Amino acid sequence: MSDPSARPSRAEQRRNTEARILGQARRLFAESGYDRTTIRAVATAADVDPGLVMHYFRSKEELFARATEGGPPSLPGGTPEQIAEQLLDVLRGSLADEPVESLAVLRSMLTHPEAAHEAREASRIQRDQISEAIPDDQADLRAGLISAVLIGVVLGRHLIKLDPLADADPDQIVEILRPSIRSLTKADD
Repeated sequence: MSDPSARPSRAEQRRNTEARILGQARRLFAESGYDRTTIRAVATAADVDPGLVMHYFRSKEELFARATEGGPPSLPGGTPEQIAEQLLDVLRGSLADEPVESLAVLRSMLTHPEAAHEAREASRIQRDQISEAIPDDQADLRAGLISAVLIGVVLGRHLIKLDPLADADPDQIVEILRPSIRSLTKADD
């Protein structure tokens, strides 16, 4: 006879199902973008009925919003040197572990207005944090260039899969970029 206490409760089953749907939605949005990901595809990948996906998330837009929650990590701030190293650490992490929430937004931003808005807003927040630490009258432009470089490297590695960037060691990429990022943050002045 099986132990009834070993079975997950209905609430746990619902949470597990919702988490499985979100996990598959993140993966599919990152792989295919917003336009090419369907509720039916998410349901099939999560091994549930499409109606259950709609029950939990009400619409594809809501599913996308929930699947892409989180955004880039906040930088604690500090000196230009500290900001440069924090940025390089964030980049190293993004290169080592594919950031599916961010990739879903990046892949979708050219065709889905909400994804474009999310990408701009996340970039603006990070740019403002970087800009505050740069002692220069062109701090906003420098911060924008840093954001563009970091986004480009992540796109090149994970979405476009540029050779040899796609297979390079994250530490090697960070070391090559370090002088540029330090220069843009004015860390070497």
